Amino acid sequence: MILDSFPREPEDRVRALREAIEHHNERYHAMDAPEIPDADYDALVIELRRLEAAHPEFADVNSPTRRVGTSPSTLFTPVHHVVAMMSLDNAFDDDEITAWSERLARSLNREGVGDLAFSVEPKVDGVAMSITYVDGVLTQAATRGDGVTGEDVTANVATIASVPKRLTTTDGDVPHILEVRGEVYLPLAAFAAMNTAQRKAKQKEFANPRNAAAGSLRQKDPAVTATRPLAFFAYQLGQLEGVAKNSGFNSRSHRAILDALSTVGLPVAQEITSALGIDAVIAQAHKLEELRATLDYDIDGVVMKLDDLDLRDQAGSTSRAPRWALARKLAPEERSTLLKEIEVSIGRTGRATPYAILDPVFVGGSTVEFATLHNEDQVAVKDVRPGDTVIVHKAGDVIPEIVGPVLSAGGKRPKVWKFPTKCPACKGVLVRLEDESDTYCVNLDCPAQRAQRLAHFASRSAMDIEGLGEKVVERLVDLGLITDVADLYGLEVGQLSGLEGMGEISANNLIAAIDQSRSQPLSRLLVGLGIRHLGPQGAKDVARAFASMNALRSASIEELSDVDGIGHVIAESVVRFMANPSNVAVLDRLDAYGVRPDIAQSGAQETGNGPLRGKTIVVTGTVPGFSRDEAQEAVERAGGKATGSVSAKTFCVVVGASPGASKITKAEALSIPMVDAGSFVSLLETGEIS
Repeated sequence: MILDSFPREPEDRVRALREAIEHHNERYHAMDAPEIPDADYDALVIELRRLEAAHPEFADVNSPTRRVGTSPSTLFTPVHHVVAMMSLDNAFDDDEITAWSERLARSLNREGVGDLAFSVEPKVDGVAMSITYVDGVLTQAATRGDGVTGEDVTANVATIASVPKRLTTTDGDVPHILEVRGEVYLPLAAFAAMNTAQRKAKQKEFANPRNAAAGSLRQKDPAVTATRPLAFFAYQLGQLEGVAKNSGFNSRSHRAILDALSTVGLPVAQEITSALGIDAVIAQAHKLEELRATLDYDIDGVVMKLDDLDLRDQAGSTSRAPRWALARKLAPEERSTLLKEIEVSIGRTGRATPYAILDPVFVGGSTVEFATLHNEDQVAVKDVRPGDTVIVHKAGDVIPEIVGPVLSAGGKRPKVWKFPTKCPACKGVLVRLEDESDTYCVNLDCPAQRAQRLAHFASRSAMDIEGLGEKVVERLVDLGLITDVADLYGLEVGQLSGLEGMGEISANNLIAAIDQSRSQPLSRLLVGLGIRHLGPQGAKDVARAFASMNALRSASIEELSDVDGIGHVIAESVVRFMANPSNVAVLDRLDAYGVRPDIAQSGAQETGNGPLRGKTIVVTGTVPGFSRDEAQEAVERAGGKATGSVSAKTFCVVVGASPGASKITKAEALSIPMVDAGSFVSLLETGEIS
């Protein structure tokens, strides 16, 4: 989409692309305020390179395709890089990696690179940094700038805990001058905590960890930087002088150099691996891409480097990038697209949720057409409007989210969107509760709520009635065949077989699925009923404690509050639900239809006798290979108890991608061990923290 706005004539298009890239370089490198996602920027550069190759008559030595970064700002003292800080050429698929390896072989006068060793490294999405030590003492830190001249940010970098102020060695063997190159970044848990604080203060959230890191690093007052939990990874050497003969820094192997950096106290990413030949490099790159969601830092690619430093010298460099290294860009997690409309959906509880209708855009591995906007306040804070070009963020299985609008200086914007006052489904009044950010349709007869409640009851996480999707539910509601969940169990094949798209076989299958759901465990029925504040884990806790619906229906607030994991708010909500006359009628009819789940009907609610027996586990964030429900079920199959809140009884917290900041903070306060998502399977198998 971003290329559609550029002229079609090649000469005009080249000129416009160069101007746009220069502008976005300035916004990204000098101002730490990019207007477009990296993937959109990459699209501009790729298009410009294509045109320059097709039209050599438009060649220009000052083209941004031949330069690194942008000129340093005047905010900081300039620093000259003795060894230039270059950029990297990019590849976007395996074929381009193979083509690069063939070019590399030619530059080395070899038939191939099958016998050569490479380093495969995460491309951390942070701020490139040069840090110089003189006789082991941190002396200077500088940004990349234009590759030749950067900015002096020594005082700010000195506040980063993972950057040693003095290098450590066992024998005192430290080079006289050691310049290390690396990336300053913001860990994802820290980024989430910062944005949580911003939301509580009703301040604008940081767009992404990279921007937050850059803005934190380039503060004039180092005391501000010191409040931001930045971190650093080293990945390369720059200037090197006065090295002892037997020092690890004299090695001609990149892997050995990284080991030497680690030995003197400089942090190196643990995910770096070695590979022999380009096929193994590609395989390792794919493995690292699979780990992306488990890392506590953002990566936007995988870097592959020739290990032999002598061969690197032979391969040489272009004006902006070494020939011996390549960055394989990963599927973008942010893209820009048109926000066509903002509409409001009504959930089963009556909550009115605004969502964006988008021009379809491929991001985070799938095509996105809709994105949640959460509530009225979030629309206002993000200041997005129908007709805006917006940045959409999606990482793996995470729900797509709009980061904010793409704003251009002086551009006229569409009018501000206002939250509706009437329900789009029933035209009833929408009410925003006092001291809450959510808005509700309070009409209990609202057809949207009715259909949503029924669809939720039949969903996979509740009664799991196969074939009873939202469209079928809406049809049954429209025809007056069902008004509440108990009506499902009175349906007959003859009522269904004549419906549009449903023959006799489909009708029989659906009736059979409804019949089978009678034996679902009590916890699933409780989830299906949609009791406010009672989530899947709370439903399991309640089901274990009371064993049957009849026992639960007569339980008091005090008895429910005594259940581990159930507080007063949940207990009060359950009792209120059970006492509501409309709900009593539905529960009585469910019982009459034979829906009487109890613990004896299913072993699914009993914790097993596996390695985690007696241990309480909290899973926060996305764990690769598991949905949220699957992760909790895996803990229970291993004998453990999966809960959503951290307490002194918690054995450990499994931390996946985009974890809950409050859970991390509480675990740290209580000294509860935290396990990375990559060790989750081992925890399930052994019951021990690796």
